[in-house]
Amino acid sequence: MTVLAIRDLTIRIAGRPLLEGADLMVDPGRKIGLVGRNGAGKSTMLRAITGQLAPDGGEIRLAARARMTHVAQEAPGGPTSLIDTVLAADTERHALLQEVESQHDAARIGEIHDRLIAIRADSAPARAATVLSGLGFDAAAQLRPVSEFSGGWRMRVALASALFLEPDLLLLDEPTNHLDLEATIWLEGWLARFPGAALVVSHDRGLLERGVDSIAHLDQRKISVYPGNYNNFVRIRTERAAQQVAQNEKIAAQRAHMQAFVDRFRAKATKARQAQSRLKALEKLPAIEAVVEDHVTRFAFPEPAELPPPILALARADVGYDSRTILGNLDLRLDQEDRIALLGANGNGKSTLAKLIAGRLDPFRGEVKRAPRLKVGYFAQHQTEELNLAGTPLSHMQDALGPKATETQCRAQLARFGLDEERATTVISSLSGGEKGRLLLALCTREAPQLLILDEPTNHLDIDAREALVRALADYRGAVVLITHDPHLVELAADKLWLVGEGKVTPFDGDLDDYRQYLAERSRAARQAGSPAKEKPRDDRRERAEARAALAPLRERVTQIEADMARMQREAELIASKLADPATHERFKPSEIAKVTQKHGFLTKQIATLEEEWLELQEKLEAA
Repeated sequence: MTVLAIRDLTIRIAGRPLLEGADLMVDPGRKIGLVGRNGAGKSTMLRAITGQLAPDGGEIRLAARARMTHVAQEAPGGPTSLIDTVLAADTERHALLQEVESQHDAARIGEIHDRLIAIRADSAPARAATVLSGLGFDAAAQLRPVSEFSGGWRMRVALASALFLEPDLLLLDEPTNHLDLEATIWLEGWLARFPGAALVVSHDRGLLERGVDSIAHLDQRKISVYPGNYNNFVRIRTERAAQQVAQNEKIAAQRAHMQAFVDRFRAKATKARQAQSRLKALEKLPAIEAVVEDHVTRFAFPEPAELPPPILALARADVGYDSRTILGNLDLRLDQEDRIALLGANGNGKSTLAKLIAGRLDPFRGEVKRAPRLKVGYFAQHQTEELNLAGTPLSHMQDALGPKATETQCRAQLARFGLDEERATTVISSLSGGEKGRLLLALCTREAPQLLILDEPTNHLDIDAREALVRALADYRGAVVLITHDPHLVELAADKLWLVGEGKVTPFDGDLDDYRQYLAERSRAARQAGSPAKEKPRDDRRERAEARAALAPLRERVTQIEADMARMQREAELIASKLADPATHERFKPSEIAKVTQKHGFLTKQIATLEEEWLELQEKLEAA
């Protein structure tokens, strides 16, 4: 049985077709990620499924008695507590509980109790609490009124209400937009375990890789379904594109060969019949199908000048707001090669630390030492609210760079982030959220900073733009401090993890998979708190933590070696390129050339020595 059947669907917005004759079948228990370029019609299709928008043609059919839920577009509010708001989402349970209080008919009371048992009404509070906890609300927060929370946290309550219902079909539109990394990781696991079907619109590659089992690609007004996760979708698309190119080349070669024969022998009587035969064969050859390649998004950060380490150091620093300390006794350092992701739930102080490092906050006590020529680029998502809606990207860049900057320089910096000639002069109010995010990236990197602080840079960026950001960070020669809910970005862009929580910042020894395990263990410990029978697992966790701490010096040395090798390799490559240039030998004396050659040899030996030490340490870590 199919939960949702979409057949020959056509939707037009302002006369422009978004879908034409599109089909999609959603079977019970199937989790489908709906992807496509911005503006392709993904969210519009969800609105049509929920009945908020009438399609121009085709059929959308939900299975009889199937329950469908989607996340409310408006955040809940009012004096009701979080837990009661989520429980009220189950309108049937709420109505039955109210009826049983006023019901006097014994037979009807029996029917109500039977139905309450069937819908698991008794376990509803525990299930609601579990969902809220996974989305970042502790037991105390769940009892507070919704009105006390900000808009982003209220949207989490709306998401919790949808997840709590556990419907036959769940519709999610960018569910991770208001989540932190911890809640995003929890949602990935919840969705994978969810027994119902789900249709998920998302730009979060981690969710599309671990939370769904199929990908529906909305492209050219049609829907194509691919088995497996997003990685498999990319692989299949790449292979099909390569096959299509090869087939097109084969057909083009056949056409050229036949056309050459026709052109050569058409006028000769002895060959006229063969020429006519070739003409007919040419007509039968399939038309060459155009390979529709999505535009490849590219970002490029300016090249920063190199500074001696450390570029920034914190010594016994306390920081907070209005004399209230958020983070205390901070002893941290940043080198130009560092790529650090900050972990921890929202509200623990990640953005506060970012502002301290960026110079937007002064410490209450302690020191913040910055390299004299350090330039910092600071991206904060809330800065979109500070943009002049009547201005353009070009006018913002001209204001930022000052009167000495030429229009060409301003346009070149905008072009680094995909804001082409047309978008550069588009008023801000007409730009999409993703285009505003690109403008902020262009503005914060305009002076080629050695330190880049990115606080939720992927909000509103589509998958292509997120991949472009990953590639640009890989090429960037400066330090990065990253706050993001996107696990994919953390895995590819960060090589150090700092855990922010309980008023302090501590290096986390491990990768993101270790952090997922850490969160799972912490969640189990919270559920098992107070149970004597569970003492042994807590001891095991302590032993594992002690083992990781013992290996920390080895891991730190490995990280330092990798940074040193990267620096030496860059220097050796620079010397090699200069030695390969004939102009160098014309400009300098042989003795000077000999010194540079010696330095290149010294660097090569040093790199080899470090490589040996790195291999030895890796063997020890693997053995441990």
